[in-house]
Amino acid sequence: MATIPRSTDRDWRGFARSLLLSVVGIFAAYLALAVLVDPYDTGRSTLLSRGAVRPQGPRTASAMRGRDPAFTGAVIGNSHIQLIEPAALTRLTGIPFVQLSVPATGPMEQFAILAWYLQHHAHPAALVLSADAFWCADDPAFPSEHAFPEWLLGDWPDYLKGLIRFPAAQETVNRLGWLLNPRRKTAPADGWWDYERNYLGQGFGIEPAKKAALEKPVSSAPEPHHGGPFPIADRLRAELARVPARTPVVVVFPPVYARSEPPVGSPRATAESACRAAVRRALATHPLSTVVDWRDGRPEGADPDLFFDQTHYRLPLARSLTTEIAAAIVRLRTGMTE
Repeated sequence: MATIPRSTDRDWRGFARSLLLSVVGIFAAYLALAVLVDPYDTGRSTLLSRGAVRPQGPRTASAMRGRDPAFTGAVIGNSHIQLIEPAALTRLTGIPFVQLSVPATGPMEQFAILAWYLQHHAHPAALVLSADAFWCADDPAFPSEHAFPEWLLGDWPDYLKGLIRFPAAQETVNRLGWLLNPRRKTAPADGWWDYERNYLGQGFGIEPAKKAALEKPVSSAPEPHHGGPFPIADRLRAELARVPARTPVVVVFPPVYARSEPPVGSPRATAESACRAAVRRALATHPLSTVVDWRDGRPEGADPDLFFDQTHYRLPLARSLTTEIAAAIVRLRTGMTE
């Protein structure tokens, strides 16, 4: 039986050791570079921070916008509150607002953004939270079908794990290219995105089929896993405990089209009403808080020209809602100083 010469065996072991050390070295070098570049500008490394938001989706841009000290007020939710223009709130309240809403998110993601914002703003001037149907799930984990980069807003171990992903490596390269480009483009610092053109471009409010879908009545039975009990109440209380007592908090029940409202007295109507009542009770534990309720049968909710679909409203209605939110904040602040 042939034997491997000792010198050859040593050569192979040396090669394997060198290969392993090379892989470890390359990995460590990449991780060090990624931390230095900070691809999503989380502030963990500020050496290459330029104080501007690189064009990207709100899921990742919230890391930079949420820590920006220029904004002492924040709007947090999903696409059901995303058309609230932060600059308009700023004009009406005197508080610099940032829009931190992220489409297709629920309470877990929104509270993660809130925690990140509070981590960087010890004493916010005002907070606006959107409580839509996703808040009324009966699973306390509030699972979402859409991925969300919570690692960006987490602690260092989570952040380092998150960087060990191909998309993060791509963004590290993309950010380097953006930093080196003297004509680099930037996104709005306050997170404002008017998506009305996007909806119109997809035929909402125009195509007959989509207009017909707007008029489809909803079932009187509660949605699956939305019949109660409602763990959002305990979770909201816990989140509000982090908010300074002198920070006004406004919870918005965003508008929905009248045809999507369940029949009065139906099991679904009862469940939705019970959920909103639970949110109100939890909110009341914060000393400076109020609700802006657009689920109260207002005539605007029956105007099809003010909606794209049954849960997404258009700019004219968003401007009315913005005015009411601002007035609520002003009332809370006035009461605080009296």
